[in-house]
Amino acid sequence: MGSAHAPAIRVPVGEDSERWASRATSRRVLLVVHNVTSAGRLLDVLPLFHDDFRVQLLVTSTESSAFQAGIGELFTELGLPVLPWEQALATPVALAISASFGGQLQLIQGKLAVLSHGVGYTKKLGESRVTRHEPTFGLSPEWLLADGERFVDGLVLSHPEQLERLRRVCPEAEKDSVLAGDPCFDRMLAGRRHRERFRRALGVRRGQRLVVLNSTWNPEGFFGNGGDQDLLPSLLPRLASELPADDYRLAAVLHPNIWYGHGPGQIRVWLDRARRSGLTLIDPVHAWRQALLAADVVLGDFGAVSYYAAALGVPVLLAAATQDRLAPEAPLATFVREAPRLDPYGPLRGQLDDVLARHHPVAGAAEFVSSAPGASAALLRRLFYTLMDLPEPTAPALLEPLPLPPHEPPRRTAPLDVRAHVRGAEVEIERSAGHPYDAVGERHLAVHEDTRDPGSLALADVIFREGQPDDPRLGGPEEWAAEVLRRYPHCSLAGYVTGPHNCTVRAREHGAFQLSAGPGADADPAAYASALYAWLAGGGAVAPGGTTLRVRAAGRVHPVTVTPATPPVRPPRSAAEDGRGSPGAESPFPA
Repeated sequence: MGSAHAPAIRVPVGEDSERWASRATSRRVLLVVHNVTSAGRLLDVLPLFHDDFRVQLLVTSTESSAFQAGIGELFTELGLPVLPWEQALATPVALAISASFGGQLQLIQGKLAVLSHGVGYTKKLGESRVTRHEPTFGLSPEWLLADGERFVDGLVLSHPEQLERLRRVCPEAEKDSVLAGDPCFDRMLAGRRHRERFRRALGVRRGQRLVVLNSTWNPEGFFGNGGDQDLLPSLLPRLASELPADDYRLAAVLHPNIWYGHGPGQIRVWLDRARRSGLTLIDPVHAWRQALLAADVVLGDFGAVSYYAAALGVPVLLAAATQDRLAPEAPLATFVREAPRLDPYGPLRGQLDDVLARHHPVAGAAEFVSSAPGASAALLRRLFYTLMDLPEPTAPALLEPLPLPPHEPPRRTAPLDVRAHVRGAEVEIERSAGHPYDAVGERHLAVHEDTRDPGSLALADVIFREGQPDDPRLGGPEEWAAEVLRRYPHCSLAGYVTGPHNCTVRAREHGAFQLSAGPGADADPAAYASALYAWLAGGGAVAPGGTTLRVRAAGRVHPVTVTPATPPVRPPRSAAEDGRGSPGAESPFPA
């Protein structure tokens, strides 16, 4: 990170830099980072300078934000020359670009452009000592004037409603304002066509509904405990138990100030049980937009992400809806006043299903995010090059497409309560990390071998895991399954998931089988294993040539072919049967 006490750099700027630089450039552009949150918007506009050999990019940190963690890693990722703040203020530049206020921006030696790092300008930051009103962050004299003088050369606004507010509160700054759209929103609009890819990256299966939990960083936010009630600790286990795992997929997008303020490790510690129950934490810098595009519903609060979701047409249910932090005239405040609320004490599944069924796009949300959707790249590049007094490149101004995130399917290692209804060859199944109060059906316990609670393995009816079929550490699916049945006498079926649509199982009384998804089937193969267990327990028998089960989950029917892997053999003996469970007997397996 560019500490004010770090030594000044010497290349490509600094003392005697001309001697050491390989290329001389006519313009310097300084990216001014306050924290990781604001840096995200600078990453959006960085491609507008691609391929221009006339421009040298530099980066610095004002160190004025309370949230400094993560900046060093981001600078490393950017790979740009990092100027300590003192050197940045002393270095003439053609243009400085910031996505926040704070620090001595007025002392920068060059033109200054400022963008919003959220959905316009929406937040209040306490009462002004001078005017006795609550100024809007970034849209008031407190932020736009220094000693009564303008210092921002290009104030980027995304919609005329912000211009109207600016005229009322700080008319001096109107002449420096520019309507240039929202590059963050434009990247999401362009990424819509890849929604299904983003869903597959998150392991969302056909028929599943992706619920994205989102929180802004304020204490009154969904994640915080500074409001009237602390919802999250009690809500997370209820989400895991009331929303069947095969019907719903859960992911969380937390504001970077939460992520880096408390530390990613601490976040993972706090949300450990939720993660073991299937919740995925989304990268708050590089993947949150993709998660939003993939979402079926957002369970959020008064932050910008909830408004972006509404603008994209995603249903939003607010778990925290305080308006004390919002400028009352901002469109976000109107949205928060009118959006549906979560009843934290009511049944959760019904509320989510209801908001999905009744959803209609929020009037005005997309309109007020940007008055120039899809055009921000051209408008912003024109502004930047005008401020630099440099002709624009002839190539079109383009933003980077949203990258495809790594494949991250849910990994549920918490014990799963399974309810099944068997009707002939059809098995309706619901699995959840907990036992819902209104659950019905024949129950059994399915446990991942890597569960945190080894005691649950001794009680499990079904034990499963994922792995490559040729993994030498596990000995292959059939050897692993035989070992599990020997080790855990109560277990009736062991399932080894070998791919997104396949599973090898061994049932204690019935032998080994291959489970393969048929046409149109797309559920977790571990669910197929539980369905087979319920069907066999109900008296089913696999025909020598195989049987097709119809597994009903996530509102769909999944045909699953069950094929005998080997002729029926005597089931593996339990430790009690072969004497290894007697006192003093030696076990070939570690305890």
